[in-house]
Amino acid sequence: MDENNRHSYWRANTALIRNLLIVWALVSLIFSILLVTVLNGIPFGGIPLGFWMAQQGSIIVFVVLIFIYAIQMDKLDRKYNIRK
Repeated sequence: MDENNRHSYWRANTALIRNLLIVWALVSLIFSILLVTVLNGIPFGGIPLGFWMAQQGSIIVFVVLIFIYAIQMDKLDRKYNIRK
């Protein structure tokens, strides 16, 4: 892999990580902590949405983000012909 491809690969990798960390921060900090009282006014399955996001929703989102990262990195590896 030449230097230009290596730089492009790393840029795509860090952009993916940055975007996933933004989603993680929104879910864990904004929805589960800062907006919990606002979200508690919305019922979700018989319980307040803010409570559900803090207890279950954020965990589900984190697991989904792990799978998204793995799938997207596999695509990047194939695109830039990175062998394992």
